[in-house]
Amino acid sequence: MSKRILVAVAWPYANGPRHVGHVAGFGVPSDIFARYHRLAGNKVLMVSGTDEHGTPITVQAEKEGVTPRELADRYNAIIAEDLQKLGLSYDLFTRTTTQNHYRVTQDLFLQMLKTGAIYKDTMIGTFSATTGKALPDRYVEGTCPICGYAEARGDQCDNCGNQLDPSDLINPRSRIDGSPPVFRPTEHFFLDLPKFKDQLAAWIDSQTHWRPNVRQFSLNLLDNIQPRAITRDIEWGVPIPLPGYDDKRIYVWFDAVIGYLSASIEWAQLRGDPRAWQAWWLDPEAQSYYFMGKDNIVFHSLIWPAMLLGYDAGPLTEGKGRLNLPYDVVSSEFLTMEGKKFSSSRGVVIYVRDVLSRYDADALRYYLTIAGPETQDTDFTWAEFVRRNNDELVATWGNLVNRVLKNAYNNFDLVPEPGELSEDDHRILNAVEAGFDTVGRLIETARFRAALQEAMNLAAQANAYISEQEPWKVIKLDRQRAATILYVGLRVVDNLKILLCPFLPFSSQRLHEMLGYRDTIAGPLVFEEVAEDNGATHRVLTCHPETWGGRWEPSNLPVGQELKEPQPLFRKLDPKVVDEELARLGA
Repeated sequence: MSKRILVAVAWPYANGPRHVGHVAGFGVPSDIFARYHRLAGNKVLMVSGTDEHGTPITVQAEKEGVTPRELADRYNAIIAEDLQKLGLSYDLFTRTTTQNHYRVTQDLFLQMLKTGAIYKDTMIGTFSATTGKALPDRYVEGTCPICGYAEARGDQCDNCGNQLDPSDLINPRSRIDGSPPVFRPTEHFFLDLPKFKDQLAAWIDSQTHWRPNVRQFSLNLLDNIQPRAITRDIEWGVPIPLPGYDDKRIYVWFDAVIGYLSASIEWAQLRGDPRAWQAWWLDPEAQSYYFMGKDNIVFHSLIWPAMLLGYDAGPLTEGKGRLNLPYDVVSSEFLTMEGKKFSSSRGVVIYVRDVLSRYDADALRYYLTIAGPETQDTDFTWAEFVRRNNDELVATWGNLVNRVLKNAYNNFDLVPEPGELSEDDHRILNAVEAGFDTVGRLIETARFRAALQEAMNLAAQANAYISEQEPWKVIKLDRQRAATILYVGLRVVDNLKILLCPFLPFSSQRLHEMLGYRDTIAGPLVFEEVAEDNGATHRVLTCHPETWGGRWEPSNLPVGQELKEPQPLFRKLDPKVVDEELARLGA
């Protein structure tokens, strides 16, 4: 029986292009997961968009001499195009500056105010000593009063993970100009996190299927849980839906997580069934998986669940129940670059679009999965990227495809009629077909590296089978036996194509067509224009997987199906690439 799977992907911030460290955390893992579940026959809703509010946007806009909206428009387009080229199969990739998102955010705000999850109080606000403007929490740094980390942020210490306020920091300073901030009282609305401490503790403790580091980290954060201000003295953000607050806005971290819900609602509206989203959000049997880097755990394991609990059975649910809590919080660790932390300002960065302008998307997807930061911090090196591409993608999987298809195409032009299968033939077919269970189970538990390794191990076994059987020699003596070997080889390749499709969608589709199929297993991602009530429009990235024909099951490659002339699946990289890329980094 099919399941409903919500794939909620962290929202990339629209103050600049995204680098490979970002997509290693939120992008590639979530897409592998979504593609697998679609192939397995489950009903997937994969949503996200660009996060476009907050002072970082206004600061960058000031630097570039444009309005915040103009900046968000530009980087929304750039980011969405990069994600399309990387093959991230969103059902909807939208943005937080839409009328729909404003309505949903304001609805949650008002309902949570009604239930007592939000309350009004005075706090010590943080303002720039040089401009007088409010400084957002993340634009204040100082020493953590809990662990002594010297570069703690005003909202959270990345070293110990505890929530903070800027006034908690020792020797606080503005990240913009380094000056000490000015603190003064200001009235704001607060999310009453301590109100939900016991509920959150019991819920997190019961999530034994979470990655152990995520679960324990989240439980530890509860020890110091504090109310958190959800509004700021700023002009750029979702308006507070109450009179008398024109000089304040709902702050970005509050509205961004609501984006998962608002994007689901927008998707349903665009599909002509405004209530369709409820099947993923109100059905207790539906499962929601949230993908992000480890610096965002607190927002998805504590804050967003508290907001969902605080919303209770609000207007959006139409009396049908409460909004689902996350089923799993799939957090990745950090990716460094040639031994250094990614930093756009310091030039230690590889932007997604730059990589994709020079290398195949599947090569990058492969590397970020097989050598990425799934459960521990890892380092991106160009030497390892080239080695993995040449020694694994090209030499193992690409080589198998090339040998089998070339021999079959040159000698038969089609899928040949097999004779009686030998014990060796059955053995390799059975091993590869068993991969649908083993690889599938690993993906379902978010063990993407292990799943890809298992699929590649099967490709290596298939290579060994072809080397041992030597159909290019056998055909000179026994054409029927050669036909059988190549038939088995084609069946194996056809199966591996599906097993690898979640990881390598572009090359899998090309191979699908070389094998003579005419349908789509990994279809195109397209842009669509959306009209809003006020006459404005915005562009969304989407796909239509209901038209895709792939299934997570052993192939039934028809005998006699005409093959297309095979082409290399992957490009072997010259070792000089390493020096060229290091030179671009100034290394």
